[in-house]
Amino acid sequence: MTDLESILSQWRKLEAGSADYVLATVVRVEGPSYRKPGALMLLTADGRRAGTVSGGCLEAEVASRAWWLTAGGPTIQRYSTADDDGERPYGSGCGGVIFLLLERRATAGPLLAALEKAFQKRIPLGMAAILDGPAMGRRAFAGIDCAEGRGDVLYTLAEQALTTRAAFERTMEIENTEVRAWAHCLAARPGLAIFGAGDDALPLHRMARELGWHVQVADGRSHLATRERFQQAEAVRVLPIGDLPDSRADGSANLLGDLRAEDAAVVMTHSFEQDSKILAALLGLATPPAYIGVLGPLRRTRELLAEAAALLGISEGATGAQVDRWLGRLYAPTGLDLGADSPETIALCVVAEIQKTRAAASALPLRQVRALKLEIAP
Repeated sequence: MTDLESILSQWRKLEAGSADYVLATVVRVEGPSYRKPGALMLLTADGRRAGTVSGGCLEAEVASRAWWLTAGGPTIQRYSTADDDGERPYGSGCGGVIFLLLERRATAGPLLAALEKAFQKRIPLGMAAILDGPAMGRRAFAGIDCAEGRGDVLYTLAEQALTTRAAFERTMEIENTEVRAWAHCLAARPGLAIFGAGDDALPLHRMARELGWHVQVADGRSHLATRERFQQAEAVRVLPIGDLPDSRADGSANLLGDLRAEDAAVVMTHSFEQDSKILAALLGLATPPAYIGVLGPLRRTRELLAEAAALLGISEGATGAQVDRWLGRLYAPTGLDLGADSPETIALCVVAEIQKTRAAASALPLRQVRALKLEIAP
């Protein structure tokens, strides 16, 4: 379970009992930090907490003072993880300085409600918050159905964060007072569709759920595609293989489930008939998922794609060129080269490549990334 899932789960229980709580939000970081702006931690009156704002060196200190610090309303507090910073360093952490917005239910509640809605709908959420003055903690949201505040200057900042996917601070005037506002964007919850319910799909679905991804599993074999086998998946379906690909408008999209343009799909049924029909359905979509991975050797994938081309009515003379074009878009074989030799390590390779693709990251060792940054530094 991710930090956000843990926080939302605890928040629902607190709201059900109308209990107060403190929410800590990282709004600025100076220097290195384990957590970045936007990280959250929820604190209850009886000492429980969900989420983190550091690598473990700040949480206890924040929790010990949060309730009395927020007795008079929201507040911004500075915390350092450097050993030599002031009289009370909070541990030998990353060595950076973290600024936290601490607030109670009155102003934190709307934020958590918006996060819940965005999480469930799997949509990005733009947020803007006032960081000082009498209106500290007031927020605006963009990306969800929220008419309140639409068109005002704070909502405009939230829209800008949503559009640019960036985090930034602005000085602005609200109610004749100059204040600082902070805006950022929470990315949409990632989705993974696993087409295949064999034993090797089990660790893949578990790892993806541990990352907080929305996971659906589909297979034409009803004895494998069961809720008992895939208890953590959001959806487990018996796939109507005989109906794939569906040439009617959006027919395949309806059969494939809740599959979105930014999602990932991995084809791994180990059945030639199933894999070729699933690939034909995926590649025939008006907007295929961003990542389509195929388990198995390249030779087999070429054969699958040739069959997919025939299923989609592509002429035999054009099959070779179409297969080459598809191969340029597919991740086949799926996964990074990490020396995998078991279902668990293969799942790790696949999840790692999907994360790399989603984040447009290099997948280089961090020590090498650091060296490259040092080389290009002015």
